[in-house]
Amino acid sequence: MLAASATLEETHMQIALFIAELLVVLGCIVMGTRSSGVGLGLWGGTGVAILVFVFRVPPGSPPVDALLIVLSVVLASSMMQSAGGIDWMVSVAAKLIARNPKQITLVAPLISFLFSVGAGTSNILYPLLPVIQDLSYRNGIRPSRPLSLSVVATGVALACSPVSAAMAAMVTLTDVAPWNFELVDILKVTIPAAVVGIVVSSFVVNRLGKELAEDPEVQAKIARGELAPPRTGAAEVKADVTVTSAGRNAAIIFLLGVAVIVLFGLFKALRPLDASGDPVSMTPIIEIVMFVAGTVILLVSRPKVGEIPTMTVFKAGMVSAIALFGLAWLTDTFLGAHAKLISEGVGGLVTAAPWIFALGVFLVCVLTTSQSTATRTIVPIGLAAGIPLGLLSGMWAGAFAGIYLLPTNGSQIAAANFDTSGTTKLGTKLVDHSFFAPTLILAVTTIGFGALFGVLWGG
Repeated sequence: MLAASATLEETHMQIALFIAELLVVLGCIVMGTRSSGVGLGLWGGTGVAILVFVFRVPPGSPPVDALLIVLSVVLASSMMQSAGGIDWMVSVAAKLIARNPKQITLVAPLISFLFSVGAGTSNILYPLLPVIQDLSYRNGIRPSRPLSLSVVATGVALACSPVSAAMAAMVTLTDVAPWNFELVDILKVTIPAAVVGIVVSSFVVNRLGKELAEDPEVQAKIARGELAPPRTGAAEVKADVTVTSAGRNAAIIFLLGVAVIVLFGLFKALRPLDASGDPVSMTPIIEIVMFVAGTVILLVSRPKVGEIPTMTVFKAGMVSAIALFGLAWLTDTFLGAHAKLISEGVGGLVTAAPWIFALGVFLVCVLTTSQSTATRTIVPIGLAAGIPLGLLSGMWAGAFAGIYLLPTNGSQIAAANFDTSGTTKLGTKLVDHSFFAPTLILAVTTIGFGALFGVLWGG
């Protein structure tokens, strides 16, 4: 009797500690979100200190592999940007969008998605925004439709890019024993899920809002002379970028590097062997290929190395790395201390209702606007819960749309500012902005198709 009572008391103590430490983790995430940027990393590290020194929890493992992938990719992509590679990619994307102006609500999000996948960053969208706005308005299409879906599509694109910070976090979590779920295993689920999700979403988004001819605000602007009426077949629209042969070469080299990474992922026989005689994992392969790509860009396109730290890709990448470092270390410390409780308790709940996992990733994306942070925070819980990795990957990709649920992201603000027709709005009540419905639509469709594809062939 006394033994049973002691066991019960011990269980209550474990649950109390779990709740207290969980509150520390959630509190640090909330405070980091309020600070934003590198503040996420600082609060993550502070959370580790509280768990270690106050609760006497053994410190977890910092996400060294993920950080090294992020650093190598950021370096190579910054070299490409400095050489003019992103400008060249933008010019190509603008031409592709301009070829199908009547289908711009479908074409623009797909092109934005494709180039974000190749570049590993959503930043490529910014110069395309005025092109999308101008082409849609001139063809009598409400600009908020293609603009909003294009913005949200770049969010899920990072779950399909071999060189995004979020994928770096995902690969380092799943490409290890006992899962051994590699980059290609993830991509064969996330890419088709995202593409089908965008296509289906475009049909729904293309019906949001009034037609330009029926919109009283737009018609009032035209009547006052503040806005020219739509004119189909006007002069060619070009992105406001400078295209050079050095930029073209840099972009091609970088994209070839991405292709090589995928090739090594597809064919293990191409990889060298490690000390145990097994093919080298994809973590060092990605790092090596990106360093080589950056070096070749340096030799061929001759970017100014001194300017690399000033590149927007470099700055955004460093902020992501710091946030990833602190919060991933925090969650690893917490999960390591309660692995059994999570796998038995939370695991049963998530296994019974897998959508709870997708909701968790979605909500962390909403709070932190960081897909890599959401990955390192929630995916380990899904793994501990025993969710099949194909299913997990598909839902993970769709949940990335969550970073645009609130109108706080730079690309959302830029899209609203570029829309001279005024149809793209940031709203005043957090849920009345032009991106709210497209975010939910793309999240639901991609999660749904991702779950389907994950079950069918994800493993």
